[in-house]
Amino acid sequence: MLAIASATTFATYAQDDLVKSLEGNKSMEAKEGFQFTTIIDLENTSVKNQGSSGTCWSYSGNSFLESEMIREGKEPVDISEIYTARCVYIEKAINYVRMHGSLNYGDGGALHDVVNIYKKYGALPQEVYTGLNYGTDYNRFGEMQSMLKGMLDAVIENKNKKLTPNWIKAFTAALDSYLGEVPESFEYKGKTYTPQTFAKEVVGLDADDYIEISSLPNEPMYEKVFLPVPDNWSFDYVYNVQMRDLTATIDNALKEGYTVGWATDVSEKYFSWKNGVAYVPAVDYAYMSPEERASIFNGPQAELEITPEMRQEAFDNYTTTDDHGMQIVGLAKDQNGKEYYKVKNSWGETNDYQGYLYVTKSFVQYKTTAILVNKNAVPKKIMKG
Repeated sequence: MLAIASATTFATYAQDDLVKSLEGNKSMEAKEGFQFTTIIDLENTSVKNQGSSGTCWSYSGNSFLESEMIREGKEPVDISEIYTARCVYIEKAINYVRMHGSLNYGDGGALHDVVNIYKKYGALPQEVYTGLNYGTDYNRFGEMQSMLKGMLDAVIENKNKKLTPNWIKAFTAALDSYLGEVPESFEYKGKTYTPQTFAKEVVGLDADDYIEISSLPNEPMYEKVFLPVPDNWSFDYVYNVQMRDLTATIDNALKEGYTVGWATDVSEKYFSWKNGVAYVPAVDYAYMSPEERASIFNGPQAELEITPEMRQEAFDNYTTTDDHGMQIVGLAKDQNGKEYYKVKNSWGETNDYQGYLYVTKSFVQYKTTAILVNKNAVPKKIMKG
């Protein structure tokens, strides 16, 4: 079993603080040093900004569903990420109390949460549920989450010696105060829907079409295993494959017109949001000279060959953690012919590639915690179960 990654992850940090922590990787020559040529560029919806909230999983997961609508020939809907997150907060609160607080609580989640919530609670369009109910024009969830956790911890303290059902009503009322009440029905393009009928009739995707995949080297292959990361509050299982099957699945998906949800670690110095590039340098950052560190994004560099043993070790020693969720939407090559995945982020458009990044396959093999993909996009030789 893999060691559980650190509970203090980027997914639970305020997003603007995360970006500030990564800006030190900015190299003025980086964009000039890379020459990317598009191989595959799948249609996707506009880049969003999750603001000061750890809701990357909801932004990337819902962006993935929007791309699935496009792939199926539907007009994409701007799905409310905060409606999905709100439903997760309630489900997570129930588990947190059931587990007497022995569960990671906060904004963080996983890609499977988006599909699970879509199946159980439906979906809302962004215009109907923005989650901006307290005078701000972007997400700021620090105060809300501190209050929510305080409420839950008070419930768990259990001074009455027996829990009443009222705590969940109080918790939901607090969510309503911060994010807004969920409408029982609403109008969209001249027709009345509930969240469930909107998901069925407008979004029109089958939640059972999707599978979450990981590579856990010490677990049985080609079967479902537990995903041992702190933000897996729902105790979901993933389909376990060999490390290189991760990139083989992504390659096949892109070739067949499917985008991919991607959960990964972004804490390394060789992941740069501002430069829009991530790779695994051949020389460990800790052993680089100051000059080498200053130039790590000044064009293509020699890269480390990743092994399953390295991937396992990174999980075990907490250098790979469940930090962030994004969406893989394309494939490109640099001037030397090396391939990179084109990745859509949810931190706005302020980096060198207007909200997108270019990430090597070695980085994906090394740092991925899980991917979310349509089952039909997985090669048959990999989908053995």
